Amino acid sequence: MKVVIAGAGSVGRSIARELLGHDHEVTIIDKNPAAMRVAQVPEADWLLADACELPTLENAAVADADVVVGATGDDKANLVFSLLCKTEFGVPRTVARVNNPRNEWMFDESWGVDVAVSTPRIMTAMVEEAVAVGDVVKIFTFHQSGADILEITLPADSPLVGTRVGAIDWPADTVLACIVRGPRPIAPTPDDTLEAGDELLLVNGREVEPEVLQELLVGKTRQA
Repeated sequence: MKVVIAGAGSVGRSIARELLGHDHEVTIIDKNPAAMRVAQVPEADWLLADACELPTLENAAVADADVVVGATGDDKANLVFSLLCKTEFGVPRTVARVNNPRNEWMFDESWGVDVAVSTPRIMTAMVEEAVAVGDVVKIFTFHQSGADILEITLPADSPLVGTRVGAIDWPADTVLACIVRGPRPIAPTPDDTLEAGDELLLVNGREVEPEVLQELLVGKTRQA
């Protein structure tokens, strides 16, 4: 997979290292010479230029990219980069970093953003997940489809404890993607049995209310 990353800061470099470690092809764009000097990702291709200019994106062969990532510390730059990549070069998937939570509403398909990543929102979800056994917690929303990634830790009194995954009547447009049991992630099969304390990751369509899952998984809707 070919990935183009705008921004050679700590976020961009970390993403690049992870992708290179999984044998993907990575190009990093940054207009700051100092950022290029400190970056410790020699395996990536580098381009010292402004990622918000069309000639730069042409030189980076963005048209051949499978995914682009706007990872700069400037929300305006990440939005313009995503929009140009989507509208001018037809990149299939764009991911953009949200630095200021007040700007999050702009990071959608109208600006060419398929996935917006807001660190404050993710951190909030992780805090909620840590303290809310038995509550459905929204971890992430895909802006293009409106689907959610949800998490719930099964309490001991859940009616689904001891139930086979294949015997559960999941709502339409809901998929159990992963069971995390202790330190071990499990790809669920119909024969796996749910246990108290299991963390379930579900992908939920936009038409499915979290309260429906709450009632199925816990047996009642929690009161706020």
